[in-house]
Amino acid sequence: MAAALVDMSERARFDAIFEAEFAYLWTSLRRLGVQERDLEDLTHDVFLEVYRRIGTYDPARPIRPWLFAFAFRFASDYRRLARHRREVMGTEAEESDPLPSADRLLQMKQNQHLVERAIGKIDPDRQAVFILHELDETPMAEIAAALEIPVNTAYSRLRLAREEFREAVKRESRKEARP
Repeated sequence: MAAALVDMSERARFDAIFEAEFAYLWTSLRRLGVQERDLEDLTHDVFLEVYRRIGTYDPARPIRPWLFAFAFRFASDYRRLARHRREVMGTEAEESDPLPSADRLLQMKQNQHLVERAIGKIDPDRQAVFILHELDETPMAEIAAALEIPVNTAYSRLRLAREEFREAVKRESRKEARP
């Protein structure tokens, strides 16, 4: 009977995490280079693993770095597959926000693609630290704990990732500027 209560408690905790963090996990996987067509399946796979390991989660710690560690590992495995190494350009649907002008929408979309391509050029280990710190605003100690690396290593990876990101933005911008 006690085991059933523990299982129900873990199930309720998982349900709450799923409801609250689905969009975050989806966005994290997209930022880590998972193609749009595979996001639903990979998000599902990550949540299956989260469900299996919900008993190891310490509720005293923030949930997002813990979830991001799962997303990072799954995205890394995903990118290693040969079928995911090629990027197909122009497959995303156009945004339909009526407020900004067409020129502004185009510029926003180009900037978003530029940032996504630049993030994609960062070494995967450094990319995880960069996304967690710069985009998700996660404290460095939590990043180090989630990725199971020393804090100084996390800071070093962030510094290198920033350099890689700046260089990638410059390269990608020059490519776009060419006629």
